Amino acid sequence: MGFTKTDIPGLLIYEPTVHGDNRGYFFESYNEKTFADAGVTMKFVQDNQARSTYGVIRGLHYQLNPHAQTKLIRVLSGAIIDAVVDIRKGSPTYGKSFAIELSAENKKQLLVPRGFAHGYSVISETAEVSYKCDGLYSKQSEGGIVYNDPVLQIDWRIPADKALVADRDLQHPLLADCVNNFSFE
Repeated sequence: MGFTKTDIPGLLIYEPTVHGDNRGYFFESYNEKTFADAGVTMKFVQDNQARSTYGVIRGLHYQLNPHAQTKLIRVLSGAIIDAVVDIRKGSPTYGKSFAIELSAENKKQLLVPRGFAHGYSVISETAEVSYKCDGLYSKQSEGGIVYNDPVLQIDWRIPADKALVADRDLQHPLLADCVNNFSFE
């Protein structure tokens, strides 16, 4: 267990060591030393939690610099398709999307660095999602990309007639037209 690199620089999957017995299970969802030993050294300053029903698609969201956020996403109950898009100008994977199933059962977490648009769809009856952020939310810094941009080819695993998307998320531009101030470092 531990960290797994994806084919997008900086995007990591974290699988904690789960200790289970006839009483249930225990695991450390976050340990500063474990993360630091893997080179993940940001300081988390805000925790968010959301509950949604089947078919909800949230995103694709990001916050512009200087209020950009790294996020560590996990699922407390149910299952989601967690999706990100690299929007760091100059990145060798600019515009590339990545999606993974995160669930209470598999206990995987996704570490999403600054410079990515992020969203998820709920593929179970309900899901509770929790995520840590290394920056505080700033409404003035909100940005987004429409979830169904055909260039991104994200399989949300939700039929179009079952998708529940907020009006504001439907108003986001395509990737080609999104405004962002991220650079690949």
